[in-house]
Amino acid sequence: MFKNAAELIERAVMKEGSIAEVMIQQEIHEKGKTRDEVLQTMEERLDIMEQAVDRGINEDVESVSGLTGGDGKRLAAYAAKQNTLSGPVLLDAVAKAMATNEVNAAMGTICATPTAGSAGVVPGTLFAVKDQLNPTREDMVKFLFTSGAFGMVVANNASISGAAGGCQAEVGSAAGMAAAAITELAGGTPEQSGHAMAMTLKNMLGLVCDPVAGLVEVPCVKRNAAGASIALMAADMALAGIESRIPVDEVITAMYKIGENMSDDLKETARGGLAATPTGRRLETEIFNISLDRS
Repeated sequence: MFKNAAELIERAVMKEGSIAEVMIQQEIHEKGKTRDEVLQTMEERLDIMEQAVDRGINEDVESVSGLTGGDGKRLAAYAAKQNTLSGPVLLDAVAKAMATNEVNAAMGTICATPTAGSAGVVPGTLFAVKDQLNPTREDMVKFLFTSGAFGMVVANNASISGAAGGCQAEVGSAAGMAAAAITELAGGTPEQSGHAMAMTLKNMLGLVCDPVAGLVEVPCVKRNAAGASIALMAADMALAGIESRIPVDEVITAMYKIGENMSDDLKETARGGLAATPTGRRLETEIFNISLDRS
């Protein structure tokens, strides 16, 4: 059992050869299952992710509240027709990340990676780089094991909960997981995956969780978009040989301490941040038809 990212990376380098393989062996040991059974379970998760991406991009998805829906599809259409500023791979990742999270907001089936509110980043980036990197289905399954390994490190040493640590713990963690997995899928070393995770999370420290009307919609969907874009940027930086000056485990610890110091108003309570703006309060009133007089 690896306790932190340093142990995970060391084990990958010295024994298993990849982050994904470390996590696969961990699952075999913990679950008492065969390798084929472990891979099959993760492939089923991959299928769910793919279905959510396809639905969000190709169907007219809208949440019950009416706050979100259709933006992933709208961005995909824009990217297909325009000479865009951000480029096709990044916008594809952003569109698919948003689309997945919109499916979640519409009560569709998704995989929490690591939470429902951050469920778009990992699949969004994976299916965006698919055409460029041409991975096999098994490679894509291993991508999920790599992201899961880093997610486990965060969960065991900090938090993946917006209520405990702010959105840095949700979308921040998801983006770091995605960055590490993209790096490995693209041929990077375990050490480079760690740097990608660190550089991603460093850029999302302090991100508050302030859902309008208490719903996992605004600004959550668009934060998945930001997480996907940062993950791709950090993966490219790591693959270029750029290193994080602060080790990934120390970044994770810093995130935990920041979350501990964060006001409860900024941790999924809908009492602060964007939820407390005049428009946020108006939307809450319209959705729930309640008085917003709060003591």
